Amino acid sequence: MQFKNNSKQRFKSIQGLRSFKDTLPKNIKKLINKRGHIFSETLNNWKHIAGEDLFKVCYPKAYRSSNKFGVSTLLIMVKRGHEIELEYSKKKIMDKMNFFFQNQVVERIKFKSFNDEKSDKKENEPQSNETKNRFEKNLTNVENESLKKSLIELTKVFKSK
Repeated sequence: MQFKNNSKQRFKSIQGLRSFKDTLPKNIKKLINKRGHIFSETLNNWKHIAGEDLFKVCYPKAYRSSNKFGVSTLLIMVKRGHEIELEYSKKKIMDKMNFFFQNQVVERIKFKSFNDEKSDKKENEPQSNETKNRFEKNLTNVENESLKKSLIELTKVFKSK
């Protein structure tokens, strides 16, 4: 790739094939290099950075780069009950990220815990009686007997699960 000074334009131009990154305006390149690149690469390689065990219980939520008021911070969401494991491996994660980017990218890690609501709802919450009663009333209004039997069989399957 050759750089050429155009006499009619005030900017230098690049001859030949250009990568997508080179065609972007300078302001957007700075933003991508500053913030977007680090967070997207962290998301893509989180399994390698955190390790197999921690990958199952946490994920990165946000990245804030350093500025006048604070240091660069990575916010990690953690399932409730696994905060201690992550706290012990905090230094290891920071070292792996800084080694991965070959630069001092993360200076502090914050944790935010969340409940794993999917498994709790399935086991602990039975179906409300109101919806059962309303559904049964609708079934009694069905005139076609074969359709009525099919719907009753369907409800039995759902009740068993």
